[in-house]
Amino acid sequence: MKAFVVEDARLARQGLVRMLGTHAGIEVVGEADHPDTALPLIRATCPDVLFLDIQMAGADAFDLLAQLDTHPRIVFTTAHAEYAVRSFEFDTVDYLLKPVSAERLAQAVRKLEMRALPAPPDAVQAPLEAHSRIFIKDGERAHMVPLASIRCFESCKNHVQVYFDQTHAYVKKSLGSIEERLPRHLFFRVSRQHIVNLAAIAAIEEGMEAAYILTLDNGKKLEISRRNAAQLKETMSL
Repeated sequence: MKAFVVEDARLARQGLVRMLGTHAGIEVVGEADHPDTALPLIRATCPDVLFLDIQMAGADAFDLLAQLDTHPRIVFTTAHAEYAVRSFEFDTVDYLLKPVSAERLAQAVRKLEMRALPAPPDAVQAPLEAHSRIFIKDGERAHMVPLASIRCFESCKNHVQVYFDQTHAYVKKSLGSIEERLPRHLFFRVSRQHIVNLAAIAAIEEGMEAAYILTLDNGKKLEISRRNAAQLKETMSL
């Protein structure tokens, strides 16, 4: 896998090139200290992946990416966490905060290697974990959302509405495909339309007829069957 490094700090650039050199699957084909000097070199070497600093003197990585004719994979290396959401407008594989350790770089290289492998026909995405952050693009808005902050998922025809941080966004996925990736000890499917965060449940009260009313800590109320309510209480009991 051919790699190109763009970093304006000489010591940081040399250190990154040196660490990349320890990975047999990575060949560093070039380096530059500024987007202006990087652009012709990237066009000449056609790397598979760019390791990019974001803020450089008088320019940034996003300006450089906008001028490329090709679409290499991107690993951002930066001291600025606030660009994480924007970074996912590109083919971003990882976002490394400086100082970049050898262990953290190795994780990024493993992700690159996995992306380079052809996916088997029935491949499924890896399950999410409690500390996972997920990227949600909703129209012109983009969010990096901690999984633990999501209160519930609500099926809406061919979309799913995700409720988090006193707001919500739509994703074009089925509720079933989302359920497959969620940690079962943190989320519970209370109905055909809803999956809730167990930590967000404020109350379960008996409702009309055979139903119960589940209230979340954001005030949202959901109807749940007596059977599902019993399963939910068992899941949440000692």
